[in-house]
Amino acid sequence: MIRRNFRTLSVILLLLALSAVIYGYTRNHQPSGKEVYKTRLVDRGDVIQVISANGTLTPLELVNVGTQVSGTVAKIYVDFNDQVKKGQILAELDQALLRAQLLQSKASYQSAQAALNISQNKALRGRTLLQKGFISKEALDDLEQQLVQAKAQVAISKATVERDEVNLNYSVIRSPISGVVVARDVNVGQTVAANFQTPILFQIAKDLHQMQINISVAEADIGQIRTTQEITFNVDAFQEREFTASVKQIRLNPTIQENVVTYNVVAAVENKEGILLPGMTANVRFVINHKRDVLRVSNAALRYKPSRDEAQISDTNRVPQGGATQLYRLKNQIQQPVQVATGITDGHLTEIVSGDLNVGDEIIVSDTRNSKSKESSASNFRFRMF
Repeated sequence: MIRRNFRTLSVILLLLALSAVIYGYTRNHQPSGKEVYKTRLVDRGDVIQVISANGTLTPLELVNVGTQVSGTVAKIYVDFNDQVKKGQILAELDQALLRAQLLQSKASYQSAQAALNISQNKALRGRTLLQKGFISKEALDDLEQQLVQAKAQVAISKATVERDEVNLNYSVIRSPISGVVVARDVNVGQTVAANFQTPILFQIAKDLHQMQINISVAEADIGQIRTTQEITFNVDAFQEREFTASVKQIRLNPTIQENVVTYNVVAAVENKEGILLPGMTANVRFVINHKRDVLRVSNAALRYKPSRDEAQISDTNRVPQGGATQLYRLKNQIQQPVQVATGITDGHLTEIVSGDLNVGDEIIVSDTRNSKSKESSASNFRFRMF
């Protein structure tokens, strides 16, 4: 019984080994009817050279509205996304303490005016008594000094009244510009303290129909950026749409993070539809150069190099001269070297400035036999391991 099972197992293993041998043989001896080279046709068209970068959409003018006095928020008149006009009331603080302070200042001012009147009368009588010889010159000087002090006290009290009136007006928060409320950071009943720094209550953006993009551009690309340069961009919310803008400013202050230097480029954007919102990420493309109706080839053709055996064929091993680039044209299943001068590239296609190329020429981009040999060696390696 054991011997019969052993024979069955041996037969199964032998069949598996024969199947693997037949499979490997058929893979290495496939018919040669398939194409040897992959090619791309030379054509004419536009080549657009671009620089890609990322930026953030921001309003042209964003104002933080705060308060210069401390107090409790009593009323709020606006909310997020509300349109406001310059001078419009946004909120009010509790005015009870500020009004009491103003009343006290006015009382002090009236008291100072009364003291000034008394000092003026004393000084007037003192001058009359001095002329009659009833008081000394030193006594009149004391009266004159009291008069000066009374005038100063009146001026101080008047300034205090004006300050408290201004503080009372500051308890009414008004919009400094016309625009839209993009943030409200305060609620009714909340206490704001302006003793050390001005608290921000609202953020107002001026006219979101005109916006800008703050773009971070690498130092390697900044030399190709110019003001008034046209750019295109899209945002994640509208990936199918392409928007346009123009470079408004190249700021000279660099940003350095982990030895990477970037510069901030500001671009102006027309947002007539109002669909672009502050804070959106813009995927920006700077149009550096645009060549129309030029001869062009695939970039893969520029990277193709023939195998060592093919390089020994006559005229195939020529070295490009004068900075030229060598391509390989396929004609009658024979590759012919062609030296060309290249222009700009868009990352997929490259402009051909000069060279013996015509529209419709087949240019080699890869050799299918190389990939087959790699697959074959990998297959053989796995078979030997088996």
